[in-house]
Amino acid sequence: MTKIIHIDLDDSGLPAPTAEIEQERKVAMFDLLENNSFALPARDGRDMPPGPYRLGLSIRERRLVFDVRSEDQSPAGEFHLSLGPFRQVVKDYFQICESYFDAVKTLPPSQIETIDMARRGIHNEGARVLQERLEGKADVDTDTARRLFTLICVLHFGG
Repeated sequence: MTKIIHIDLDDSGLPAPTAEIEQERKVAMFDLLENNSFALPARDGRDMPPGPYRLGLSIRERRLVFDVRSEDQSPAGEFHLSLGPFRQVVKDYFQICESYFDAVKTLPPSQIETIDMARRGIHNEGARVLQERLEGKADVDTDTARRLFTLICVLHFGG
């Protein structure tokens, strides 16, 4: 099974999230566990342990860490990604989310929809960057990359 069945998000040391950020995290984790595609491709001519997988996401020493384990908790792989390629898209995503959260309180539906379309565009860009960074390390589909990007944003919150 090429999927994630459990996710641990290490947000220790981060400030408490806003209600909106906490809601985004909950939705992303629920959706991710309901439907995802995650596989470890063969590396250096050897097969990787098959899924399903347990995924730990954290930021250590200013690097995004994917700690992938088999269902029985045995290590399946760990990879560290530079946060640099994510910085601008995460910043843009937080800015558009803030605009969206403010808009839903006061603006008419047509303007909210416009902001939401822009938010989805930035979210898609973050997913694309993540898929590029994971190339050769993990295979994920677009929806999985989108949900993982949301969790990466949560880890950036306050960081």
